[in-house]
Amino acid sequence: MTRWWRSHSLRVRLTLWYVFVMLVVLGVYASAVFAFVSRSASDTLDQRLRGDFQWAAAMVDQTPEGRITWYQDDDTTVDEERPWLQVWSTDGRLLFRNIEAELRSLPGDKDLALLADGRIVSVTTDTVPMRVLTRRSSFLADMGAKRVIFQVARSEVPMRTDMRRLMLFLALGLPIAVAVAGFGSYVLARRALKPVEQMTERARTITAERLGDRLPVHNPDDEMGQLALVFNETLSRLEASFEQMRRFTSDASHELRTPLTAIRSVGEVGLRGGHRDESAYRTIIGSMLEEVDRLASLVDRLLTLSRSETGHAQLSVEDIDLGALAADVVAHLGVLGEEKRQSITIDAPKAVHASGDRLSIRQALINLVDNAIKFSPAGGLIRIAVGETGSSAVIDVSDNGAGVPDEARSRIFDRFYRAPGAVVGAGLGLSIAKGAVEATAGRLVLHRSGPEGSTFRITLPRWSAERDRAAG
Repeated sequence: MTRWWRSHSLRVRLTLWYVFVMLVVLGVYASAVFAFVSRSASDTLDQRLRGDFQWAAAMVDQTPEGRITWYQDDDTTVDEERPWLQVWSTDGRLLFRNIEAELRSLPGDKDLALLADGRIVSVTTDTVPMRVLTRRSSFLADMGAKRVIFQVARSEVPMRTDMRRLMLFLALGLPIAVAVAGFGSYVLARRALKPVEQMTERARTITAERLGDRLPVHNPDDEMGQLALVFNETLSRLEASFEQMRRFTSDASHELRTPLTAIRSVGEVGLRGGHRDESAYRTIIGSMLEEVDRLASLVDRLLTLSRSETGHAQLSVEDIDLGALAADVVAHLGVLGEEKRQSITIDAPKAVHASGDRLSIRQALINLVDNAIKFSPAGGLIRIAVGETGSSAVIDVSDNGAGVPDEARSRIFDRFYRAPGAVVGAGLGLSIAKGAVEATAGRLVLHRSGPEGSTFRITLPRWSAERDRAAG
């Protein structure tokens, strides 16, 4: 059953569900209508019987001879709409019977009359169902009785005929209504799911070479439109990721090719030069080792960047004294600044403690300071400022270089990206720094940039006293 159900399209399944629900709803509705109409018709017939009793009692009371004439004596045909009437004495003598009662007698009418409990009962005479009301009444003094018993009855044939007609109408109308509803639901389901079919057809044509294609959006305000928009946003992210991957592969290949080509060239020159002394070979090997170091450094940076992006880096949350961390970084990179006669200062008026992974933040700060040293002129000033803003700890690294061009600011943190005119670096330092900071719940942004220099800001959560106690 499950396999059969799943083998049909969603449009067919929606139609079948709709038909089933409509069948149940209309079936319940038809049953309720039939029960209500049947009960109303029965109550109406009972009310007519009570009206016949009151009319007959009033007529008998007002007739001195004690006779009741309902119809002409020569009317000998049975009419189902005419009331049936008998009058009995309390000792079981029949006092009066109209023409309907003469033509159609009830079985056990005398026993019913003597019972006279005022109930309305159904009996059958000559295969005709009748409803009978038996009740006592006073008067008829001229007929020699002070109390008499009335029996009034009416045929149930008209009521049952109407009920059969109603049942036939409902029985024929229900399948027709369900069939019309099923057809309508199929058309509506087909129309509602048409955008899905169009999106499916378009999605089949989207490949890695056609990630720029998008799904059609007919109405962005309905559910199908929202679904198409979400898929288009996903495709946009995939396209950006593929483009970034292509760019990364191309840039990485280029960056790796440069040191490999240099190693090959130096080796070939050494082999073609014939016999050389030990000093010459040492020089050649030293050049090759420099390129190997450059290649190893590039590979290490790529591994660091990959681990930070995939979340595989082992991070810890600890108390970081940012002033001490800045001093450590300056001591580590001070030699590079001295080579260019640059000054590196630390502005930390008070102790600022941040929460994060110390090694990751140290690597990010090293990359920022190294970047500032590379792009600052000889004799320039590099400033590291440590402070607080609200609930965050802040480190600003400022240089006095030429600044970041406006067209490069949106891509300054992309892998292998170099601003126009840049001739140093592999374009990975800022990417690694940003990944390291964000991996430890921080932010790295280009705070300001201009002709007087640039400032990169690291924002980290502050280390609170409560967290310090919890860690202890």
